[in-house]
Amino acid sequence: MKKIISRLLHPTYIKRTAFFFIFDIVIIAFSLYFSFLVRFDFDLTDEYRRLAVDAIPIFILVKLSVFSAFRLSRITWKYVGLRDLINISAALLASEAVLALIILFPPAGWAYFSSFIPDIKALGFPRSIFIIDAANSLLLLLTLRVSKRLYVEFLHGNGSNRNGLKTVIIGAGNAGEMILRDMSRHNGSGFSPAGFLDDDRTKIGTYIHGVKVLGATDMLRDVVLKKGIKAMIIAIPSLNQKTLRNIYDSARDTGVETIKIVPRIYDYDRPEVNLKSLETISIEDILGRRVVEVDYGEIRKFLKDKVVLVTGAGGSIGSEIAVQALGCGPSQLILFDIDETELHNMEIRLKRTFPHLFRQGGNGKDRPKKANHERVSFVVGDVRDMDRVDSVLSEYRPQVVFHAAAYKHVPMMEHNPDEAVKVNVFGAHRMASASVRHGVGKFIMISTDKAVRPTSVMGATKRIAEYVCKAYNGEGGTEFVSVRFGNVLGSRGSVLPLFLEQLKAGGPITVTHRDMKRYFMTIPEAVSLVLQAGAIGRGGDVLVLDMGDPVRIVELAEELIRIHGLEPHKDIDIEFVHMRPGEKLFEEILTAEEGTTASRHKQIFIARESRRHSRLEIEKILKEFESRLDNGRGGVRELLKKHVVHYEADGREATGETGARSIHAPEPNREEAAGYAGGQ
Repeated sequence: MKKIISRLLHPTYIKRTAFFFIFDIVIIAFSLYFSFLVRFDFDLTDEYRRLAVDAIPIFILVKLSVFSAFRLSRITWKYVGLRDLINISAALLASEAVLALIILFPPAGWAYFSSFIPDIKALGFPRSIFIIDAANSLLLLLTLRVSKRLYVEFLHGNGSNRNGLKTVIIGAGNAGEMILRDMSRHNGSGFSPAGFLDDDRTKIGTYIHGVKVLGATDMLRDVVLKKGIKAMIIAIPSLNQKTLRNIYDSARDTGVETIKIVPRIYDYDRPEVNLKSLETISIEDILGRRVVEVDYGEIRKFLKDKVVLVTGAGGSIGSEIAVQALGCGPSQLILFDIDETELHNMEIRLKRTFPHLFRQGGNGKDRPKKANHERVSFVVGDVRDMDRVDSVLSEYRPQVVFHAAAYKHVPMMEHNPDEAVKVNVFGAHRMASASVRHGVGKFIMISTDKAVRPTSVMGATKRIAEYVCKAYNGEGGTEFVSVRFGNVLGSRGSVLPLFLEQLKAGGPITVTHRDMKRYFMTIPEAVSLVLQAGAIGRGGDVLVLDMGDPVRIVELAEELIRIHGLEPHKDIDIEFVHMRPGEKLFEEILTAEEGTTASRHKQIFIARESRRHSRLEIEKILKEFESRLDNGRGGVRELLKKHVVHYEADGREATGETGARSIHAPEPNREEAAGYAGGQ
């Protein structure tokens, strides 16, 4: 209440409200009188002139009341748009309808109004006045409210900063138009639009807000040299990696100083793109961006108005699941992680991406009142703690669970197999059993390509977690789905951040093996497919994502060096080191032991697996692990070999070939199983 009062008493609010109030009165009075003039061909009799003047107070009273109900005074006139036009039109139609009812069909208290319009019975009120007045009022009200935008965008430098960087916008679609519009609002904000480039031939030669579509994207080099372009904004969110790389290389080769790209749109209800949201193009965009076609309508239907819980929500994959899921309109999102710092970082990120969901004083739909039922809840806890897991699921009653909490680093888990079992196996089991007890509708576990013919402890433990999910499927009506995918560019501890650190230090870049290959995808694209898999997956499915063609790690390193304007093997050395425990040269993401079958989505497959454990068998297996957890890594490895048929440990003990000692594992839940990139 205090914030509302403070806002109402703010000088800017008072000035704007008073301005519109005064000018709306003038417009209403002028419009009505002018309508009478138009109606009678500018030859008003004294009687009709008096009728028009006497009707003005009623028109002002009714219209101002309706305008207030439609909140016309709150329109930010610098940014007036199509929605505001619709709102103003609706307000005028409503007010004219009310006036027509009062004047043409007078209520019982008409005698009160007759003193204001003494001649109405004798003369009759012209019905066409309501139509003429509505048209006049609409024109005048729009002119008033669009005046500042007209001044800013067209009269004041044509909406651009002539002293800003000459900029070409790649993409003449919705995103490009929004970027240009925002430039106009902010006097360019350091950019001066010189033109658009778009591969849609029907747009070439056309103009958007006075800026020409100069040609296709393959003309970039010529346009840059001809017009002296210094900045480029890529406004095509769905641009594939190959085209993006060609555009990037052409821009760099011709001396473009600044390259920005529109971010992924997370808030589907408010798909706005502006200058503030632009991001500097990243290595992940250039090296790993792929066209991923998902049915966002189906994903929204799957998550909308549901209570969704994400474990490992502070990790690379878990955090992206949280952001994309929140954009699908769940009734509540619970973020569960052991790392309070990462949860704090997630809160900051979500507030920046979805400000309306966290705005103080928001309406009940956007921001529920009870503290324990916020639209987004941040919960600190450990998936190994059964009491905490039960408490969280009992309080929030999630309908969908994304289980992304796991240890993921292959070599680290070779040193700490006991901890891998505790988190990856027992953590998954405790989440699964609690989900059954508390009526979760669907449980989606994030698995990994390393669970296929695993050679590592991490891969083997994730395979057992898949067994757990299949065993619990159908219990209590809960559907369990596992989703396997490969390496994501940019996750913590993955190959790309390591390469970047080595590059900053002047090299060398270390690659495990000359022939090592991995599947790569950017985090947002991979998570989009995870959500799609969650929506289409049926209980008991192990789904496999098509990660494209595998990439040689050495080629990735060479590309990274070239992007930074250096020559591989000349400016920056690449060194090859021995493979570490648990690593293998090639991942087998699309070659599950028994093959795969197609699903309803062309980039998602179903792993064929005839082996299935019953719940009792799983409980027995877990008891075996529990009894040996304190007996050292040898006992755990033996059980993994016993229960994961295709587990083929490479025979190199953690203290053998590498000479390393077992070290304490980091806290769990901070990362997800599928984020590890190539063992780097």
